[in-house]
Amino acid sequence: MFREIHDMFLMVTGFINYGQQTVRAARYIGQGFMITLSHANRLPVTIQYPYEKIISSERFRGRIHFEFDKCIACEVCVRVCPIDLPVVDWKLETDIRKKRLLNYSIDFGICIFCGNCIEYCPTNCLSMTEEYELSTYDRHELNYNQIALGRLPVSVIDDYTIRTIQIKFNYL
Repeated sequence: MFREIHDMFLMVTGFINYGQQTVRAARYIGQGFMITLSHANRLPVTIQYPYEKIISSERFRGRIHFEFDKCIACEVCVRVCPIDLPVVDWKLETDIRKKRLLNYSIDFGICIFCGNCIEYCPTNCLSMTEEYELSTYDRHELNYNQIALGRLPVSVIDDYTIRTIQIKFNYL
């Protein structure tokens, strides 16, 4: 008799555990379904890239812009760069005892766009632009000299052939 009661007790507790697991599984499925439904009414994030472009944020780190006339060839940008990237060629003018900048170049194939060169430049001759389309078929075309670095980028907003899209990022 005791054995029968014990077996019946185990069977009842097994049914209870099975019922609790079923309810828990149904709750998880319901939570997942509610998350799926909450995403169903959102607009798509995909943009048609060549014809639509995203307006970059204010702190976007794009191609570096260089102003040749402001540079004093102090080489601070080279010292703060984690990979010693900017190449600064200068000549010492002995009559006025100052450096004269001859050439300035940055290889964007190697640049990590950290922004240290811009932050530490004492004359503010370097700045970040919103230009992000730097792809080429030849790696050597990514080595920009002072002429290419001095070229002002075309603003995405000013290009009438492209539809601009403003995306607001919500961070949790």
